Amino acid sequence: MQSVLVLDFGSQYTQLIARRIRELGIYSEILPYNTTPEKIREHGPKAIILSGGPTSVYNESPIMPHPGIFSLGIPVLGICYGLQAIAKHFGGEVAGAAKHEFGRAKIFVSRNDERESLLFRNIPDSDVWMSHGDKVVRMPEGFRVTASSGNSEMCAIESCGSRAALNVYGLQFHPEVQHTLYGKQLLSNFLIEIAGIVPDWSSKSFIDHQIEDIRRKAGKETVICGISGGVDSTVAAVLVSRAIGKQLHCVFVDNGLLRKNEATKVMNYLKPLGLKVTLADASDLFLKRLQGVASPEKKRKIIGRTFIQVFNEHVHQEKFLVQGTLYPDVIESVSVKGPSETIKSHHNVGGLPKRMKLKLIEPLRELFKDEVRSVGRELGISEELLMRHPFPGPGLAVRVLGSVSRERLDVLREADEIYIEELKSSGLYQQVWQAFSVLLPVQSVGVMGDKRTYENVLALRAVESSDGMTADWAQLPHDFLARVSNRIINEVRGINRVAYDISSKPPATIEWE
Repeated sequence: MQSVLVLDFGSQYTQLIARRIRELGIYSEILPYNTTPEKIREHGPKAIILSGGPTSVYNESPIMPHPGIFSLGIPVLGICYGLQAIAKHFGGEVAGAAKHEFGRAKIFVSRNDERESLLFRNIPDSDVWMSHGDKVVRMPEGFRVTASSGNSEMCAIESCGSRAALNVYGLQFHPEVQHTLYGKQLLSNFLIEIAGIVPDWSSKSFIDHQIEDIRRKAGKETVICGISGGVDSTVAAVLVSRAIGKQLHCVFVDNGLLRKNEATKVMNYLKPLGLKVTLADASDLFLKRLQGVASPEKKRKIIGRTFIQVFNEHVHQEKFLVQGTLYPDVIESVSVKGPSETIKSHHNVGGLPKRMKLKLIEPLRELFKDEVRSVGRELGISEELLMRHPFPGPGLAVRVLGSVSRERLDVLREADEIYIEELKSSGLYQQVWQAFSVLLPVQSVGVMGDKRTYENVLALRAVESSDGMTADWAQLPHDFLARVSNRIINEVRGINRVAYDISSKPPATIEWE
């Protein structure tokens, strides 16, 4: 199988690069930024991509790729920080820009050179996604400019002349982000036209690889799986079941933080899948430990530790724990391959105790949500289950802002049930990536029945996205929002005001905590 290596300099978008590559039918792996040429040769890639990163190449001790990667005879593409690392390595200069570029910008493709840039073949002047404060201010010798923007005169460069055979390219913008209009075409040009890769990767090949890997890890040991009825844990469970069959035992934990009637719904969803599932009601334990805790990080860690404790009570001879961890969970929680910034901890990543009794099997760890759904379809899981909106592992604990109590959870459950019900009946549910309600730690004055009220404020959230790494707020119809607001205020006791969140990611996150 032909492959691409992505060297990670700590960008929040590193796995998104790998994801876009896989969308082209090409297998990709992520390795640390300083991977040696010898290690790279072991993987046998047909191309190398250098990711973005949060630091500057002009720092006293900059992080740089091993210089030997440019002598492997493999095409190299640098993105954002990767471009700047290329420029520095080959003798150019990078400095802080007087004006930063974050968000959308327009690039202008150079057309006055005799030799057409294969990277920009069939790419017009267009909008791209920028996220940088530094830029190339002096071109390295043996390179030429192939695109510019209003703030970056050397927005795209490539080797030419005596260095043309190196096949080294650099982009200041992010082609992997969906807001770059021709980003996928740029990656295709680099990987297929320039590197000559023949696409041969698919969901089926991923499943085959994971089944082999799971069997190798588990051997003849029994395995326990935390299953929630959501897309991620269900796909992970079915995939592991395909690999080891009756060695798998699933446990569904009712942590008291679920949506209305969720436990019953989940067990009904799971029945046709042929999985062995035990229902464990630990709601009192979770709520007791969360009492008086307002910090979102502390909530997540408490939930993570309690989750493992409950599982340990159901462990008999099992040696492994299956989790439906996805890459957005990982990249926002910890630095996996490079020096990335921590955004927040996830209950199934940052919240795990250091001394846990079970080893982890996380077959979906390198996938994004849409890829998980594709794998689920290949496994024969129903579309109804696969198209459920994402639901956070900590559940409603991170949607009840501030301290969590059973009473506040019940208020949120009732309101959220109305919201989701209206989305489905209006045909809007599948038009948004994720929608949910958030109970704020705020009370406001209202008037109901000629009486003054002082009740809770509820926020509605709906976003459009393809991967969860970036998202725009969904512009739901005003009459729909008015109907939902009216129903919630009239039907849910304890709420007298409803707001709609119009923040995008970035700068906000999708969840509020």
